Amino acid sequence: MDFLVVTQIFALFGLLVCVAGIGFRLRDILNRPFNNDLSRTRGDERRSILYAFTLGMAPWEKESTRLHWIAYLRGIFFHLGTFVGLFVLLVSPWLDGFPGFLKWFAVVFTAGGAVFGFAGIFIRLIGENERTLSVPDDYASVALTSLFCTFALLVLLIPGTLPAFYLLSGLMLMYIPFSKIRHCVYFFYSKFFFGRSFGHRGVIGHPKSEYRE
Repeated sequence: MDFLVVTQIFALFGLLVCVAGIGFRLRDILNRPFNNDLSRTRGDERRSILYAFTLGMAPWEKESTRLHWIAYLRGIFFHLGTFVGLFVLLVSPWLDGFPGFLKWFAVVFTAGGAVFGFAGIFIRLIGENERTLSVPDDYASVALTSLFCTFALLVLLIPGTLPAFYLLSGLMLMYIPFSKIRHCVYFFYSKFFFGRSFGHRGVIGHPKSEYRE
C-alpha cells in the first residue's frame, strides 16, 4: 500500500466522521419539539421559502450587506472557492482526464477562495469589532478552509501534492461537525424555516402592496 492510498483512506475516514457527526447533530435538532405558528395565515409560505433561497440572498435585500458590498463579495468568493475545492476533492482520482477549461475554471475559483479566506483572517485581526467578537474556532475554521482551497489549487497545478491535499481534506472534514464550518448544512434548514415563518405572516417574498397590518 503506497502513501497515496494511505492518504486517500485518511480522507475517506474524515468524510465518514463528518457525515456521522453532522448526522448526530441533525438528529438531535430534529428531535426537539416544534411548535406551529398559530397566528392567522397572511401569506404564501412556499413563495417566501423560494424567496429566502433566491432573491432574499441578494446583497440589496439586507441592510447588513447593502452597506458592506466588499465584505459580501469577499464571503461569496470564499464560499465559491470552498465548494469548487470540494468538487476537486471528489473528482481527484480522475484529475488526469480533467478538461483544460474546467481545470482553469477551478484554478481561478480555488485561488480566489484561498485569497479571500486569508483576507478574512486579516480582517478579524485588524478590525476592533471583528477581533472582539471572534473566538478561536473562528480563526481555526477559516484558516483550515483557506488552506483547503490553497491545496486544492496546488493539486490542479502540481499533481504531486495530491497526498498532502488528502491529508488536509481529512483533517478539515473531521473538524466540520465540531466547528462553525457545519453551518454549510444548517444554512439550508435556517433558510427554510426563515422563509416559512415570515412567509406565514406575509412579511417577506410578497410585494409591499400585499403586506397586511
